Amino acid sequence: MAHVIAVAGKGGVGKTTLTGLLIQYLCRNKKTPLLAVDADANSNLNEVLGVEAGITLGQLREEIERAGSDPRTKIPVNMPKKDYLEFRMDDALTEGEDFDLMVMGRSQGAGCYCFVNGLVQAQIQKMEKNYPYIVVDNEAGMEHISRGILPKIDTLILVSDCSRRGVQAAGRIARLAAEQNLNPGLMGLIVNRAPEGILNEGTSSEIEKQGLHLLGIVPQNDTVYQYDCDGTPTVNLPDGSPVKEALEQIVEKMNL
Repeated sequence: MAHVIAVAGKGGVGKTTLTGLLIQYLCRNKKTPLLAVDADANSNLNEVLGVEAGITLGQLREEIERAGSDPRTKIPVNMPKKDYLEFRMDDALTEGEDFDLMVMGRSQGAGCYCFVNGLVQAQIQKMEKNYPYIVVDNEAGMEHISRGILPKIDTLILVSDCSRRGVQAAGRIARLAAEQNLNPGLMGLIVNRAPEGILNEGTSSEIEKQGLHLLGIVPQNDTVYQYDCDGTPTVNLPDGSPVKEALEQIVEKMNL
């Protein structure tokens, strides 16, 4: 079975950026084939990775829902929707040389994401035997942890910036994981965007208060900001980038 790595944290802390660099590191170190899962309704992991995403699970769900009422969407005669959905699932997988990408996406209409969440869960369970590693970029917050969408988590990486709110959010996710009896083999915190790669006393104190294991620190870097502004994939950061080097050192110590 695959080693499932889940990345979680408060919105806006650079979680997806670090997830993309983690995927790149694993691929460079021959931990392939790898399945990357963008489980955030506000999907942009593909942009960090520099790949064009295919149809999302959310879009596929909407296509199935419109079948019969929209002449542009047709299901073969006598094929149940469930069977057609299973048939189309392969279209929701963007295949690459070292990794494949599955994107959750969002529902187009009103209502909850229960059905799309269920598709994510079913697909991960179905495909986990085909990959040595699955890396899941979770949505901001706690929903995927609280709903048990992931069948298991072997490594849970919590991401925060230097704010107390970010660290507190990571602490809540860690406690929820314990309540859900997920029992990851490794769970720890990466603090992202630290000025000069150094934590101030307040952040360090909050990490200790939350009982979090600090995996490492990634420094603030203007080049990452510029890449985001320009729409340049973060994985194109040059070797020797402080951000890349910091993350690689953290992951090496994790022995994935």
